[in-house]
Amino acid sequence: MKVVIIGGVAGGMSAATRLRRLNEDAEIIILEKGPYVSFANCGLPYYVAGEIEERSKLLVQTPESLKARFNLDVRPNSEAVSINAETKEVTVKAEAEEYNLSYDKLILSPGASPLIPPINGLDEAENIFALRSVPDVDAISEFIEKKHPKSAVVIGAGFIGLEMAESLAHRGMDVTIVEKAPHVLPTLDEEMAAYITKELKDNGVKVYTELAAFSFENNGKTIILENGEELNSDLTLLSVGVKPNTSVAETAGIETGIRGGIIVDERYETSQKDIYAVGDAVVVKQQINQQDAMISLASPANRQGRQVSDVISGISRQNKGSIGTAIVRVFDQVAASTGLNEFQLRQAGELFDVVHIQGKSHAGYYPNAGTILLKLIFNPQTGKLYGAQAVGTDGIDKRIDILATAIKAEMTVKDLPELEFTYAPPFGSAKDPVNMAGYAALNILEGISESIQWHELEEKQQAGHVLLDVRSESELKANGRMKNAVHIPLDSLRDRLSELPEKQPLIVSCHSGLRSYVAERILKQHGYDVKNLDGAFALYSMVKPERIEN
Repeated sequence: MKVVIIGGVAGGMSAATRLRRLNEDAEIIILEKGPYVSFANCGLPYYVAGEIEERSKLLVQTPESLKARFNLDVRPNSEAVSINAETKEVTVKAEAEEYNLSYDKLILSPGASPLIPPINGLDEAENIFALRSVPDVDAISEFIEKKHPKSAVVIGAGFIGLEMAESLAHRGMDVTIVEKAPHVLPTLDEEMAAYITKELKDNGVKVYTELAAFSFENNGKTIILENGEELNSDLTLLSVGVKPNTSVAETAGIETGIRGGIIVDERYETSQKDIYAVGDAVVVKQQINQQDAMISLASPANRQGRQVSDVISGISRQNKGSIGTAIVRVFDQVAASTGLNEFQLRQAGELFDVVHIQGKSHAGYYPNAGTILLKLIFNPQTGKLYGAQAVGTDGIDKRIDILATAIKAEMTVKDLPELEFTYAPPFGSAKDPVNMAGYAALNILEGISESIQWHELEEKQQAGHVLLDVRSESELKANGRMKNAVHIPLDSLRDRLSELPEKQPLIVSCHSGLRSYVAERILKQHGYDVKNLDGAFALYSMVKPERIEN
């Protein structure tokens, strides 16, 4: 069997090495357009920052090491320019040479390229870069060493954009972020992304949202925004997304779908027989709602590469899709998400509810416990888990990984309180935030608690709802007061019920939502119409600081 693989890195190299482990006699040829077939592209921003000091650490394998260990024929700087599906041949361009290469099975792993928007003046600029490969990071590093830029603009505030903003700030530059979406990190919902925006600003990064670059002037050193404002930039990074590399697939007449991605079936086979595809270039099913999606992440690509080799080797494997689990560090804050966010669920017309839980990364009485804000999104009728998001300084990866596993296992909110975790004060809490999110969601599911979200409060108040704040007087003095709120500390509530209107609905809040839930239960059992402000003061003050009074 002769297998040709177009593209290396995560999907292609996982396919090649798995295929060799299963087929010692197979002829396996890897065509890589660039000079490096196996490198850690997720580590590139950290090399720019200097956290990864040695460039060689980015190069996972070389053609020589792959030949020695796996007997693979790796051909760098070899571009597949066309495919003839009828004759089963690939036309390859390698420097000045062009030749045809036959195959029995063909695996496409061409990846994706940075999306370069058509902005006026872009072609004339010499200080504008994208980051996707080792040559990209080499160009950026050389520019920094030679030009010593003092200012930088990052256009796009996704994962790579935020990582590079931090990296460039660590290199001593004044950094500005420009994002077309309403907030940074669009995979998160607005209130969760607000914590990352604050962290950026606290570290001196300027943030523009709901704006795009209109043009580049002065050889790229001046950026004109849509609103006419001008930004000075010695170095600009474009990080507005990626597009699948599907040009070679199109030469074979392979069917494509959303955003031009390659359509594959449950065995990773394309519309052309014996041609398979994996990685960032393929359309996947969002496993939660079975909608078509493009999910460009390393973990799914590695899994797909392994599974397609199993399929080719006669082992039954199913392409189940992905849920999209990702994490990013921004200075001292960490943000992670899995599954669907509120925007995606609204677009799909799904019924959902939300709970926000504040917890600690480990026992609060043990030193250096970090605060975790955990958001859980679920179906309020069935308890189906749709997604989760978390921000904080420590323990974010653990909680989102747990919830990603729960989603994959098709658990519901009813299962979350039953999960058992290792516990000792340095490592966790007896009541883990994941358990607590399950309890809170279960209370909603069973009608024990009712909540409203931060974005509903002002409208509810205008409609006649009374906001009751049950924090202590010392908290009010230290952190501020919510506009038009009645203040009765929780421990005095039972004795001061007469101060509350009996005929007006109430919304109760504390600092994080736990005491307000206790207050809600007290008031409900005294006949009041009451709802809990989910996330309470801590969340509301972060998203709506203008509505907090000192």
